[in-house]
Order: sequence, then structure tokens, then C-alpha cells
Amino acid sequence: MRRRSLLDDRFEVVAERLTDRDRWLCEMLLQHKVLTTNQVCYLAFDDLTTTRHRMLQLHQLGLVDRFRPHRTAGSAPLHHVLDDMGAEVVAATRGTDRDQLGWRRDRSLAIATSQRLGHLVGLNGVFTSLVRSARSRREAELRDWWSEQRCAAEWGEVVRPDGFGRWAEGGVEVAFFVEYDCGTERLGRITSKLAGYDELADVVGNDVLLFVVPTQRREIEIRRAVAKSRMPLATAVLPPGEAADGRIWQPVGQSTRRRLIELRPARTAGRPRPVKRRP
Repeated sequence: MRRRSLLDDRFEVVAERLTDRDRWLCEMLLQHKVLTTNQVCYLAFDDLTTTRHRMLQLHQLGLVDRFRPHRTAGSAPLHHVLDDMGAEVVAATRGTDRDQLGWRRDRSLAIATSQRLGHLVGLNGVFTSLVRSARSRREAELRDWWSEQRCAAEWGEVVRPDGFGRWAEGGVEVAFFVEYDCGTERLGRITSKLAGYDELADVVGNDVLLFVVPTQRREIEIRRAVAKSRMPLATAVLPPGEAADGRIWQPVGQSTRRRLIELRPARTAGRPRPVKRRP
């Protein structure tokens, strides 16, 4: 018989204080690695004061850890990552062992000093802004939000998007891939992915590729570089906190900015769903 551990006792105490929202937030942190306080608020709360209070409680219970990245000017927001007890909660909710999650605390905390932190936080900001919009509008819904890891598991043999989503509004739906550009990657590396997206376009048919860029100058560069892709493309500068469903997207080859739902290409009969591609 397995000996009862202190972790078992602690888990029972913690479990009694958790809500379904807490469990869902732990799942989101497992899938998407790091969320700022504002992003957590967009996902699950109505105001920042309540968000800060509850996230402090979850930190004290050992479900989440947090850090504040260094900035040369001003103060960065708190960033939240999954902690040991949070991983236990996700495993229990899924009905599996924690070892099966592929999560390690050292990797979770390493995000604080990772060069990809800004990229990951910015990417998550695109999707959390959509969740915020959907929470305030009955006719809108973010039906899918896939991480880079899940995208790699599905299409890694062909191309590895930063993210994938499906946005529904007013009875219409648009499926989209996201490439989040911080302005530091060489254009040649970006254009090298277009062949993979062109191949993927033959499978998914009418999904849209979105490039999120940091400046208008970078947007012009990206648009020139990707002009010949077969997959429909649109670009936008998305400042923190701005809604990704707004009239910010400029399709390549067009001069007018459109809303996200307006980027939906004409559907063809019998469109196949994305096939599972493994690396």
C-alpha cells in the first residue's frame, strides 16, 4: 500500500478551496505557459482588483508562481506560471498522473529569463483579447485556442504556426493561424515558412494566416515579403490591450482594414478539416 504523503494531505486542503474557474486557469497556464495579470482578468474576471486578490490566493496555495520581468524603465506587470500544486490539480482534473502532463517546475520558472518571453506573452495577448471581447458579446465566441505545441503536434511535418484559433460571430466563423512577430526575426526566416503554409492551404482550404507585427514599418516589410503566398494573409499592429477582433486587419493585396470575422474567405463545398500531422 502506498504511504500517504504530505502532498496528499496538502492537496486535500487545497482542493476544498478551489473553484471550477481556478481549475480552468491552471489548465490554461499548463497549455499556454505564462499569463500576465491583465490577461488572466480578460480570461476569467470582471476587474483587476478581484483578479489580483484571487491570483495572490492561488499563489499562497502553491497553484501558481509569479514573477515581474526586469525593465530598464517603468515596472512590468506580474506574470503568472503554473506551480507544483497547480500541476497536481490539472492532473487530477484530467484523471491522470502529473508525470503524464509533460510539465516540470524548473522549465516553468525558466520562462522568466527566456528570450521568448515577450513573444509568448504577446501571442497570448492576441487570444486573451478575443476571449475578453467574446465575454461581453453574446453573439461572439473564441471556439479554439491552440498553443504552438499543439499546432506542432497537428501540422509539424508541414509548418509550425505560433497559434491557431476559430472565431465565431453572428453565425459566421473564421479559422486562423497566427504568426507573432517581435521585429527581431530575419525576413528570410519568415518567408521560408510560406511554402509550408502553402502546402497547408491545400489541406485546410480557406483558413487565414494572421501576422501580428510591432510597428507599421515592420508591417510594410512583412507585407512585401509574403505577397505571393497562396494562403489568405492579413497583417496588423496590435498594441497591448487592443481587441484582436476589431477593424485592424489589412489583407495582403488590399488597402482597407477589416474586422477579424470579415477575413473569412468564401467556403468551398466539402472543405476538409485539418488533418493530424505529427513531426
